[in-house]
Amino acid sequence: MGFSEILLIIISSAGLLHGVLFAVYLCFIKKKRTLPNLLLGLILIFMAFRIGKSVMLNFGNDLEPLFIFAGLAFLLLIGPLLRWYVLGMTHFSFKFSNRYLLEVLPFALVFIMSFFIKENWFDENNKQAIIVFGSVLIFIYLHFAFYIFISGRLLYKIKKRYKAVVLTKSQKAIFEWLHVLIIGFIVIWVSYFLNIIENTIPYITGPIVYSIAVYFLSYKAFQLKITDIDGDVFKKNDNESLFGRISKLIVEKQLYLESDLSLSSLSKRLGVSTQKASEVINQYAKQNFNDFINYYRIQDAKKMLLDVNHQNYTIASIAFDIGFSSLSSFNGAFKKFEDTTPSAYRKKGVKQTFNNPDIE
Repeated sequence: MGFSEILLIIISSAGLLHGVLFAVYLCFIKKKRTLPNLLLGLILIFMAFRIGKSVMLNFGNDLEPLFIFAGLAFLLLIGPLLRWYVLGMTHFSFKFSNRYLLEVLPFALVFIMSFFIKENWFDENNKQAIIVFGSVLIFIYLHFAFYIFISGRLLYKIKKRYKAVVLTKSQKAIFEWLHVLIIGFIVIWVSYFLNIIENTIPYITGPIVYSIAVYFLSYKAFQLKITDIDGDVFKKNDNESLFGRISKLIVEKQLYLESDLSLSSLSKRLGVSTQKASEVINQYAKQNFNDFINYYRIQDAKKMLLDVNHQNYTIASIAFDIGFSSLSSFNGAFKKFEDTTPSAYRKKGVKQTFNNPDIE
């Protein structure tokens, strides 16, 4: 065995090992053992069997037909697991239904059939055996493609359902993750399918592509903290009505004019935790608490700075009138929102009024 072959074995097996370790982490080590994490772990384990078969078939000799067919059969199980995983990540309190067992039937039939395959069937160049093998192979890959398609279709429908809803950070992370995951499976499927079409690409390409994909998917999973969340983040809540209450207090009741207003005091008025109030403001206003309050203060400041009835007011007095406790914090907030200082904003407004006397 040459150096290039050894290198290919290492590269193609690296992703396999990484996937198994990731699966062990999800199923046995991680404290939060959710159903979606278990499903993802099973997908990685069964993909490892499938990829392991490919590596051994490419570099090994006289591989048992039982091992070949069993490895292929696992694709019939990975498809349903992928669909269930998408459901588990997008539905609150997802649970298995007995009818889901019917989706495992193709896997069970092919897996059991693999125990009756004899090596001499292929040694004797049996045309019937080759036709059966080819038919089963095509069915397995079309079955896998079908499940990738319906999983993508399912994700599309769910995203469309939430199109008019303001998504939380966790909900966005799940949609992004599932989108990347399905693309990863498409890439893996294409690399294997092209191989069975008259060896369009080398057989070892499949395991190498899988290795690259599983490393990238692992990176995205931890980047998005996807193993810490599941379909529970789509549980219906009163966030929208809570933000309505916050807006009514801040905007309509002009609570933003109070200089001692804080997230803590606002939360007490609402009867919610500071974390909850902060989360809702971030979700719907796309701002943190301070920026949310200061935005409305700055809008008042802009009117007062240009109002002829307030020309005798110092900038400091305006700052205190609209709720700021110091001139420096007012200047900083004004510069952040308007990209200029209050004094420069007032001078510019006065100059425009002088040049255009018709402006009231």
